[in-house]
Amino acid sequence: MKKNLILIGLIITLLLANNIFAQKQFSQTIRGQVIDQSSAIPLIGVNIVLLNSNPQKGTITDINGEFRLKNVPVGRQTIQCSYIGYNSASIKNLLVSSGKETVLKVEMEEKIVTTEEVVIKAYNRKDKPLNEMAIISARSFSVEETERYAGSFGDPSRMAVNYAGVVSAGDQRNDIVIRGNSPLGLLWRLDGADIPNPNHFGTMGTTGGPISILNNNLLTNSDFYTGAFPAEYGNALSGVFDLKMRTGNNEKREYTGQMGFNGFEFGTEGPFVKSKKASYLINYRYTMMKVMDNIGLLDVGGIPEYQDLSFKMNFPGKKIGKISIFGIGGLSNINLVSNPDDSSGGAHTSDVLQGTKVSYGSDMAVAGLSHIYFLDNTTRIKTNITVSGSRSINMVDTIRANNIYEDFYNDEYVEIKYSFSSQLKKKYNAKNTINFGISYDIFDVSYFDEYYEIEIDDYINLTNTKGSLGLARAFGQWQHKLSDLLVLYNGLHFQSFSLNNDISVEPRTSIKWQFSEKQSLNLGYGLHSQLQPRINYFTETLTDTLKCIYIKTNEALTFSKSHQFVLGYDHLIRQNLRLKMEVYYQNLYNIPVEQRQSYFSMINYGASFYGEKVDSLVNDGTGENYGLEFTIEKFLSNNYYFLLTASLYESKYKGSDNKKRNTAFNGNYVINALGGYEMQIGKHNSLEFNLKGVFAGGKRYIPVNLPKSQIEEETVYDYNRAFEDKFDDYFRIDFRISYKINFSKSSHTIAIDIQNVTDNENIFNREYDIETGNLKTSYQTGFYPLMTYRIQF
Repeated sequence: MKKNLILIGLIITLLLANNIFAQKQFSQTIRGQVIDQSSAIPLIGVNIVLLNSNPQKGTITDINGEFRLKNVPVGRQTIQCSYIGYNSASIKNLLVSSGKETVLKVEMEEKIVTTEEVVIKAYNRKDKPLNEMAIISARSFSVEETERYAGSFGDPSRMAVNYAGVVSAGDQRNDIVIRGNSPLGLLWRLDGADIPNPNHFGTMGTTGGPISILNNNLLTNSDFYTGAFPAEYGNALSGVFDLKMRTGNNEKREYTGQMGFNGFEFGTEGPFVKSKKASYLINYRYTMMKVMDNIGLLDVGGIPEYQDLSFKMNFPGKKIGKISIFGIGGLSNINLVSNPDDSSGGAHTSDVLQGTKVSYGSDMAVAGLSHIYFLDNTTRIKTNITVSGSRSINMVDTIRANNIYEDFYNDEYVEIKYSFSSQLKKKYNAKNTINFGISYDIFDVSYFDEYYEIEIDDYINLTNTKGSLGLARAFGQWQHKLSDLLVLYNGLHFQSFSLNNDISVEPRTSIKWQFSEKQSLNLGYGLHSQLQPRINYFTETLTDTLKCIYIKTNEALTFSKSHQFVLGYDHLIRQNLRLKMEVYYQNLYNIPVEQRQSYFSMINYGASFYGEKVDSLVNDGTGENYGLEFTIEKFLSNNYYFLLTASLYESKYKGSDNKKRNTAFNGNYVINALGGYEMQIGKHNSLEFNLKGVFAGGKRYIPVNLPKSQIEEETVYDYNRAFEDKFDDYFRIDFRISYKINFSKSSHTIAIDIQNVTDNENIFNREYDIETGNLKTSYQTGFYPLMTYRIQF
């Protein structure tokens, strides 16, 4: 009640204050830079026009390719850029707010055949990837989409599950399954640097977690790939998030405050010196629930505690090139207790292992230096030096009588990575662009875990090692435009792993044919490979219990590999309406399986919260994924948008028993439908309604052998029937309503998100309950309302 009264009072105050200034027209500045898409050289003299302005506003870019439009009314605006010899570029439905300047970077594509007459196109494809080398199974997304889509909460992963071919691995975490592949196959990249799992409470070796460390207030438009991606990306099998962090405002100091699902946060940005171009951008965030608990608004145990920091400093220079320093980092921990009589402050939840107390924590950090230097107007070199690290700690104590705890299991996994990468990009002419790059990663690792084995009354290690590993990579790629209608791409990626000297050579190729003004066909192929989670190479086998002799049996594991074929059709039905279809086939091989006959395969890694550590693995497993994807999307125009996606797919594998099974991620189908409407309120404000529905095949599972479980008094699974059956189909509706309010020098956003509006019970897991002697079913997130408030000034 206290929370609701505070929020209601805040809303009433803002509405009353805004009403006083309702008749005044607020405005803001739109400025930015226009560059060549391939060479990134600034374009001088580009015509910039603010469409639908009366009188019409316009300007041209200066010697640095920069432009400025002053006194632009707040609300949705569209700018158009035109330049002789280049395809026109439009940025439509920009959200201009009074609390923050709109700063843009516009890339323009040079025509193959130039003429003196400039043909102005009304609109460019919003979903077109930023990376010009990407022809198929790729799209760009905006920061606004991570907020606008119901159920996304500003999280790129939760937003991406709305795209064709992408499925959520579960409500509790943001792991994503791309085309039936394990979430392990996803690569995260930030400002050109490969980074560890950027999520709070992330398990070592996974790519997801409950809360994202990435702060969407600091991101700019980025790319997302679902297969057959260009040669510059390696060590990934399923997809790529290529994220870009924006630079801070280099002319004006601005501030952001927010509280909501991701926590309390505060950010600031601006120039170091107002007369210079160098800028900073920094944001800090802390757990909302922990703050509320400390001030007495919550009275529950097991509250997750997390905090994160993101920053970027940008130093442009003409002689030495552009230098930027960036970083993100997060800390998280939680205590969970399954015994309801315990008074230690942990969570009393049936989802914890029965009769245990669990303490879990994870940390992650990345810091990098990026340098871009132009050798001439067509050639540039980008070099990154980064240091990243991740750590996870897990302690499981068995609860005995009188709340006495005995150490049952504990682990601590630490990885520190030192990375160097450099790439050269040259635009020979309008038809030909080449890109070459090298990188080297050094991993310093420390893995330790142990569990108590009652039969020998002693602890057994699964891993207990320290050491260093190296991964060398190189790539080359070439794009050739035969014409404005036909584009060819060829690339090659190389990897070498120092632990066992395994190498991988991976060709990539694709073609795009624009056979009519609004229709195109795309064809792509790529061989992709990925290392196993590094911790799995050091899993140990106890060979002599008396002498405690261990041997590492997984060090010889090689890269897992995947041949990927994609055929796509794209049709721009109308200016803001497109249809896209893709059919794909993936052949996976060299997948680690057990030497003995079993169902186990690393292809299913990531199906549970905990990473499996299995010894004596060999690269004899196989798998295949194939499917059809359908997308119809109306980009935001006339105050509304919608996105409909459907995927039909199969995902199969063979373990060492040579039996063909469904993978843990084979849901067979998923349908997403989402849309929204934006209503203008007065001159400055807007009210948005967003709705999302998803219908998907249920989660695959390994059934419990109930009779044996009752005899053994613990959960015993029937592995012979692994992943044969699914739980009931998954269905969920999410809703979001937001109100944007502009004052003369500040803007405010108030939003309410409701997950699972119908409170549908989607099954998450089923296991044996020791207390009842029957099966116990746990469910995914039920009806769950959340509120967010943000101020920019």
